[in-house]
Parts: sequence; structure tokens; C-alpha cells
Amino acid sequence: MNESAVSVFRNGRLASHPVDEEDTPDEVRPDVSYDAPEEGVRALLRAIGEDPDRDGLRDTPGRVVRAFAEYCSGYALDPVALLQRKFSEVSGYQGLVILTDIDFVSHCEHHLAPIVGKAHIAYLPSNAVVGISKLARVVDAYARRLQIQERMTAQIAQCIEDGLAPRAVGVVVDAEHGCMTLQGVNKRAPRLRTQAFSGELSVDPQMQQRFFDAIAAQR
Repeated sequence: MNESAVSVFRNGRLASHPVDEEDTPDEVRPDVSYDAPEEGVRALLRAIGEDPDRDGLRDTPGRVVRAFAEYCSGYALDPVALLQRKFSEVSGYQGLVILTDIDFVSHCEHHLAPIVGKAHIAYLPSNAVVGISKLARVVDAYARRLQIQERMTAQIAQCIEDGLAPRAVGVVVDAEHGCMTLQGVNKRAPRLRTQAFSGELSVDPQMQQRFFDAIAAQR
């Protein structure tokens, strides 16, 4: 099979591709004291004119702190380690492997506002592939941190480069930012696209176009 071949996965699995059985989500580890951050949430509620002791808000500080512990659970993960289990039995496959429409929710480091979007990944294997669930978990490992989209895009691409040593890597991220839609300029649903390419994808416009076409085909 030549380099023009493209395999595309979208919100599912291709039967001929190896898939990891360990798809269970990571659990939040309550290994730190939440007393101080909960008091901080109570102070915030007072600052905006609320009464943190009224019935509807009495348990809110604990809920907020536990929620952010889950939102930011990616700090406890080593994304490169997620790619250590590789598969070399690919029957001579040499085309792009593309996984599109990986949903994620992150939070911006400037306002703690949500970043909601999709990541798209392509790589050209050198001598091994990885279970596709691991690519989605790499996205989650970086998304579940305080982020800016540009850095997250570069981190995902570098992780795949480090973990798989492929001939090419491409990452495209499309996302809507709460810091624009919920406050400030209050623009309705603007989406930011960022991209990172390495190896052959960084110098081959036709290969890049095949990646973009695969993304567009899922819309």
C-alpha cells in the first residue's frame, strides 16, 4: 500500500486497526485537602454579592472544587506513557492514519473559562501504530489542564512525535472559547483553528490536503 492511502476513524473504530481494551476513564484522586480552595470559592461568592451560606449555595464550594479537580486531572497523567503499547503487525501499511472529531473540553488559563472543541490527528507510521483510543486519551491528558489552544496543539503533536517516532505528525484543533462567548466581546460562537505539522506533513502540501479533506468530509 502506498503513501497516498488514508485510513480515517471518526467517533468509532476500524475493525482492522488494533484497539486497546483499557478504555475506562481516569478517576479523580482526592489526595489533597480541599478546605482552603472551598473557602476561596465562598470568598468569591461573597465578592459577587451572594450569600454562600444560603441553602442553594451551601454545598456549592465543595462541588466547584471537586469539579475543577476533574477538569484538571490531566496534570496527573504522563501523555507519552499512554503511547508505549505499540503494534508492529501492520501488514506493510504505509499510509496516513487519521483520527477526526475527538471531542474535548478544556479551560483557559486566563479566565478559567471553558474551551470546547474537536481535535484531529494524523500520523504516518514508521514501523508501528498505536491503539486509537490512546490518541483520544492523549488529547484528554492535555485538555484536562489549564490551557491556551496554541500550546495544547503543539503539546499533542510533540507527544505523538516522542511516543511513536513516526514519519509525519499533523494535529488540527478547532474550538470555541468561553472567554469570547461568555464575557468580554461576547461574540457568538467564533471558532479558533490551530495546527501543527512535523516530518513529511510539514513539507508535503498534498499530504496536508488529504488530512484537511478527511476533516472536512466528516462535517
